Amino acid sequence: MTTRLIDDSLFDNAADGASLRLAGARCAGCGTVVFPRQDSCPRCSEGPMSAHVLPVSGRVWSWTLQAFPPKPPYRPPTGAHRPYHVGYVDLGEVLVEARLAVPRARIRIGLPVRLTTVPAYHDDDGTEVLTFAFRPEEEEER
Repeated sequence: MTTRLIDDSLFDNAADGASLRLAGARCAGCGTVVFPRQDSCPRCSEGPMSAHVLPVSGRVWSWTLQAFPPKPPYRPPTGAHRPYHVGYVDLGEVLVEARLAVPRARIRIGLPVRLTTVPAYHDDDGTEVLTFAFRPEEEEER
């Protein structure tokens, strides 16, 4: 099966296929870190933004269950929408909103998590499109 990332610009090294890291940006003026990348600082609007690779591990800061399909441009997986966890992951310098590949019985605020990918949907040609997510830190990469 062919796979591709949902958006290469979200990742630091998406082109070479190495272990993925999220690509944020840091303001040269005030040090604010953002994700995804952007051209101007949301805090001071003065400093230039430079590429900043984010840590792969963090902790669940808050979470909820996405029980109903989001508004477009959301594309449900093959078969229909299935509820999933979504939340904020504290990566130290920035909170990242992400899917949480964590079973309901284990999810909690403060849970150590690690970057992974999960299927988002299939393109019309059958290509599986992957998005970033976080899984419990101690689980082995699948």
